[in-house]
Parts: sequence; structure tokens; C-alpha cells
Amino acid sequence: MNIGGNLKFLRKSTGKSQEDLAAVFGLTRSTYSGYENGVAEPSLEKLLEICEYYKISCDAFLKNDFSVFSEDEWRQFISSQEMDVEGKKIRILTQTIDSDNNELIELIPQKARAGYTSGYADPEYLKVLPTFSLPFLSKQKKYRSFPIEGDSMPPVTHGSFVVAEFIQNWRLIKNGTPCIVVTKEDGIVFKIVNNFLDDKQSFQLVSTNPLYEPYFVHVNEIIELWKFVNYISPELPSVKLDESDLRASILSIKKEISDLKAIVKDKA
Repeated sequence: MNIGGNLKFLRKSTGKSQEDLAAVFGLTRSTYSGYENGVAEPSLEKLLEICEYYKISCDAFLKNDFSVFSEDEWRQFISSQEMDVEGKKIRILTQTIDSDNNELIELIPQKARAGYTSGYADPEYLKVLPTFSLPFLSKQKKYRSFPIEGDSMPPVTHGSFVVAEFIQNWRLIKNGTPCIVVTKEDGIVFKIVNNFLDDKQSFQLVSTNPLYEPYFVHVNEIIELWKFVNYISPELPSVKLDESDLRASILSIKKEISDLKAIVKDKA
């Protein structure tokens, strides 16, 4: 890793001084200078902040030595780091069809879950997956079914499968949209998504279980986004009545019993 050299290269490419960037990142000049000179290394949190500032993924920052890039190579590298949230460069989905040329819904089994981040575009991976169709879904859209793990998104429970619609233009995602988010780091996750593209170039992922803290994922870490349509579950969700509903139910039952007694009495 060439952290110091890359920091110096990026600073000079933007015409900034060490004082300028120290102020941007909330550091003293000596601390920032230490990063560039290799005397110290930024924390993971600070490194993520720096990469976000330059609109470069952390993975690309750590794996490359920017000083060896030619001018053309650097221009191509920066172009590849630009966000493609509108889907202009997002890959075309590999699809499965039946004998009548109708598009099928691929179901990702639990056992195939771990391989999805590398096999999602591979026809060989997809062709062995189970498929099904739901006649009430639009034939103009692409759907896929994903396995759910854990307890972070009740009432959708562990072992359920979410059927979701492929989203090509991520800018269309509204705050509070439940989505399957496929990331390089975590693979398949199901969360409520809030759109922070303009402020942070990121999405906030929120669980319906309050025990799990919300967190942000930068768009460069996201492989795919799928909007929730419905889910298939082996469990029947529990229904809890609040106090007023319970009272109304009891009164209704009492009335029915009273009416029944009156009918029996009249017939007697």
C-alpha cells in the first residue's frame, strides 16, 4: 500500500496545500503531513472520509500506486470511479426465460447466497438456479427472489424469500423504500433505504428492528439495488391487537353472545 504517496498525488492533482486539506479533514497540518510522509497512517474512518472527498473507492485507493499512472491512465481511472447512479453504464441483467420466451424469476437459495456477488452476471451460475413465475407481476420489469437471514427486518423473518424488482436508475429511489441491496462487502442485505446521493454519495440502510443501528453505504460499494415487491415466508406473522382493538373485539363477542341468547330464548 502506498497511502502517503497516493495522498500527496491526490493533493497535488487538486492544487491544494497541506493546510487546506488538514482543515477539510479536521486535522492539524502536522498530522496530515505525517500521513503523506508515512510517519503515521489515517484511521479507517478518516481514510473513508478522504476517499469520499476525492470520490475514489477505498479499495481502489489502497490497491493502486497513483504515481505510476500515465496521464491517460489517470484519466481513465478517474472516469471509472465516477458514480453511475442513473444506470448508464450498469450492466445488462442476465435473464432466464421459459419455452414461450417469458421471463422467469430466479430464486437464490440459501446455499447459493454466498456466491451471488461473483455469479450474479454469470449465465452458468444463473441457469442452475430454481425459477418460477408470478402472473400478477409486470412483464415489463425484471424480478428476482432473494433469501433473508437474521432478525433485522421484521415482519420478514429468517428463512423468508423477498421478491424484488431490479432498479436501474438509483436516483429514483425515495426515502423509506425497502430494498435488497447487494454490496461488495456484505453481499445480500434487506433494508429500508434512504437516499443521500446528493449529500454523501451514499444510501442509508435502516432496519425495522430498532436493535440494529442505521449505517451508510457508498454507491461505489453497491453492485445492485432491487425494490421490494412481496415476500414468501414459512411463518405466519403474529397479529397483536392494541388495547382499544382488544376492547372492541371483546364487546363485539359479548354482543354476539347476547344476541344468540335472545334468539334461543325466543324459540323456547
